[in-house]
Amino acid sequence: MIWNDAKDSFKYEPEGGRSPVDIREALAPRGRLRAAINFGNSLLAQADPVTGEAGGISVALTRELAARLTLPVEIVRYTTAGSVVDALNRDEWDIGFLAIDPLRAELIDFTAPYIVIDGNYAVRQESLIENLSDVDRSGVRISLTRGSGYDLYLTRAIKHATLVRSATVSDAIKAFASWDCEVLASIKHSLMQYLDQTPGLRLIEPSFMSIKHALAIPNGRTEAAAYVSAFIEEVKTTKLVAARLNDATSKIA
Repeated sequence: MIWNDAKDSFKYEPEGGRSPVDIREALAPRGRLRAAINFGNSLLAQADPVTGEAGGISVALTRELAARLTLPVEIVRYTTAGSVVDALNRDEWDIGFLAIDPLRAELIDFTAPYIVIDGNYAVRQESLIENLSDVDRSGVRISLTRGSGYDLYLTRAIKHATLVRSATVSDAIKAFASWDCEVLASIKHSLMQYLDQTPGLRLIEPSFMSIKHALAIPNGRTEAAAYVSAFIEEVKTTKLVAARLNDATSKIA
């Protein structure tokens, strides 16, 4: 594989006897690459506020993969990771970008992670909660987004506190802001944006989990799974992920 700085892409040579035609049919049987993009995770995907054009790491990886296989791209838009998983049963997408979780793995094949994101808590400045052990106590209510990777993890990990689930990230923030909950759980990137805009809050460190995001495809597409796994391993050695991550994080200020 050869990096081409001018085109921000690779020269691809098929391997293992697999032809691009075989991979196209296995990965995108409808003749186009339908990519589930979760715009609720602003670190990985963004929509231009004026044009609505999709951008971010997830979109860049989708376009790179489609270009290699000469497939047209269809961006299928979602606002939460949970809605991406739910849409799998409706056959709405061929690839997605999700946090790896054992429950999801019953339906989805994951590549190795291409990015690892911290999951953190935020509290009010005057809160008596100072560390992770303070969070998991009876009477503490944690606001989070239903079906997110950190929801799945905290469902298993939290023993005493109460998880208060909302349909979207913005609804989870509203539940916290209205004093219905003492703690807000989310990815660190989103929390830092919220804290920058909202005085009187603070972040609990360290993170409560490392969220491993991977490219996902429906179970059973063995040939396609091998291809996309090799694709992710390759792009991790290049500028593609790092450049898009820098683009996203530079917008926090």
